[in-house]
Amino acid sequence: MNLHQFRFVQEAVRRDLNLTETAKALFTSQPGVSKAILELEGELGVDIFARHGKRLRRITEPGREVLKSIEVIMREVGNLKRIGDEFSKQDAGTLSIATTHSQARYFLPVPVAQMRKRFPKVNISLHQGTPEQVGRMLVEEVADIGLATESLGNFEDLVTLPCYEWQHVIVLPAGHRLAQQERVTLEDLAAEPLISYHPSFSGRTRVDQAFATRQLKPTIVLEAIDADVIKTYVRLGLGVGIVAEIAMRDEPSGGDLVARPAGHLFGQNVAKIAFKRGAYLRNFVYAFAEMMSDRLTRALVTRAMNGDPENYQL
Repeated sequence: MNLHQFRFVQEAVRRDLNLTETAKALFTSQPGVSKAILELEGELGVDIFARHGKRLRRITEPGREVLKSIEVIMREVGNLKRIGDEFSKQDAGTLSIATTHSQARYFLPVPVAQMRKRFPKVNISLHQGTPEQVGRMLVEEVADIGLATESLGNFEDLVTLPCYEWQHVIVLPAGHRLAQQERVTLEDLAAEPLISYHPSFSGRTRVDQAFATRQLKPTIVLEAIDADVIKTYVRLGLGVGIVAEIAMRDEPSGGDLVARPAGHLFGQNVAKIAFKRGAYLRNFVYAFAEMMSDRLTRALVTRAMNGDPENYQL
């Protein structure tokens, strides 16, 4: 029984039981992968996979339990490597961040700049995707830390903490009739063509719920994952935009776009950070979390990672 066998089983599951793709991913031969898995099954006395001929068809019931143990073992092996890196390199290495476009574009530049100044030997790798993809990148250990508003709490393997609160704003051309109103209503918006986020991004579910609660049917003429795209089409006169307030922070006062607060319409949203449960966090990962929010102290993150049942709401 050895780590190579564990790695082959783990990768075979990730590759949908395709041993050819598994071998390619691990830079080895398909017969070698098959033989190693068979030898492990022989040692354990159970079939991890059900087969049809030489092809793997599904994970067996005992195989699912074996896979859980392999995940724990391989995670701890990864932790051992990171501990070694931590004490051999201290403040050097790579910080991998998984996040959405809006967070990467509008929120992260300041903490990333602080991080580079404080830890000049740490390289930073940004991975952008949907909130669901952010969660999966953390689970698969592509990233050390994740930041998103949706989905992260749906992953059992993640520890999730609130980072900051935010609200939506209504974006209007400066000459639009609603730009003359300080307080825009849902009825006002329902009468306009709207441009907003894709349903999986940036609190869009709250927007939809607000209209549904009032039994209003808004006309969404365009959906995007990028607030800059939304603002571009608002400028072209295609409709009224709904974006995160941070996306309007750099717009000049007296410019061609006007923002009106929408917290009273859609409520408050919470951007969350997440880590893989049981992962070993290096010193600079804790430091970066603290740069993202005054509330995210190393002590608080450590308690959460250790399974403290405290309610971590903002």
